Amino acid sequence: MDRHASRDSAGRFAAYLDGLAGVIGHAARVGPMRDYCTGLLLPCERKSVEPIAAATAPARVGAQHQALLHFVAEGVWSDEIVLAKVREMVLPAIEQHGAIRAWIIDDTSFPKHGSHSVGVTHQYCGELGKQANCQVAVSLSVANRHASLPVAYRLYLPKSWAEDKKRRRKAGVPDEIAFQTKPKIALDQIAWACAAGISRGVVLMDSAYGTDASLRRGIRDLDLDYAAAVYARTLVESRAGKMTAEALAVGFPKRAWQTITWREGVAEPLRSRFARVRVRARGEGCMPDEPEQWLLIEWPNGEKAPTKYWLSTLPASIALDRLVDITMMRWRIERDYQDLKQEVGLGHFEGRGWRGFHHHATMCIAAYGFLISERGAIPPSQERCKIMLPEPAVPPGWQPTGAAPAA
Repeated sequence: MDRHASRDSAGRFAAYLDGLAGVIGHAARVGPMRDYCTGLLLPCERKSVEPIAAATAPARVGAQHQALLHFVAEGVWSDEIVLAKVREMVLPAIEQHGAIRAWIIDDTSFPKHGSHSVGVTHQYCGELGKQANCQVAVSLSVANRHASLPVAYRLYLPKSWAEDKKRRRKAGVPDEIAFQTKPKIALDQIAWACAAGISRGVVLMDSAYGTDASLRRGIRDLDLDYAAAVYARTLVESRAGKMTAEALAVGFPKRAWQTITWREGVAEPLRSRFARVRVRARGEGCMPDEPEQWLLIEWPNGEKAPTKYWLSTLPASIALDRLVDITMMRWRIERDYQDLKQEVGLGHFEGRGWRGFHHHATMCIAAYGFLISERGAIPPSQERCKIMLPEPAVPPGWQPTGAAPAA
């Protein structure tokens, strides 16, 4: 990107921050908001409050640290209102490349030491691939083939935290937050998105969510389709009788399996073998009147058994390649979370409170939203943050003005 294009991008970022300033509330919050969001896009190795303060106000790090810490950890501003503004500004840029096709439910984890950070407990940590001390947040993202954007984000509060009044009070957990399973949080987010009028898509989810029959039923009740990963042992009923998904799949004749290419990979096209059959889900949590739906199975060449299974309410008339294409869109969320963590420091918040955890995430989503809106102007082989906002390009007007800390 040349110097002129970099100036254009910096100008668009200034306008983007103006949009956020219009919903942040008290005028004293505007400066810290601009600096915090800017710091998340600067090439700092870590995006916690202290490094951001040093990057955005090197001549007065102490005062800047206090202002930013107050803004993110204690500021009384609405995550929901700011995220709504991000949607308003970013979704049109995404939809220029096609309509929203998917709503992706997922969670992400943050390994932690100690027991004081809100919601931390010994639980499955996806980042480490094992049980560990961590926090977990559940999110809903909207996506098309070009990009995805988180539209809802909430910390999972384990029962040990939800029932501990002393720890709740110390971490500032709102009174209305009760214990909910991750699938229940996800269903609440989906219902909220429907009520908010967000462009609808097929709900995609991994097996941690897809195996929850009540979540699948709740999605159907909202008149949404889904493609939900399930386990090999999931019980289904077809013309062949009632059995596990794996037992049904291994009995398919060779002609049932088709090689499908669903998108271009980094080195070569992504393709595998798939088969499908109409089934009704059975087993724990399922109702007697479960609807007929697709069971989609992947069995890659060279594997001794099928590796993945999905239940999907997409139409009976849908072509197999189309069913695979939509189902496999879920995997883009993995890359998006990688970018959120590596490029804008989603996991770098070092505070312990509920408000700060969510405020930091909201600012990260806002910064990431700007990256998405700029994606078409950035060479894919280069680092987006460093190109768009090299340190010398930060306009002087973004530096702190000495205003009192935001409320």
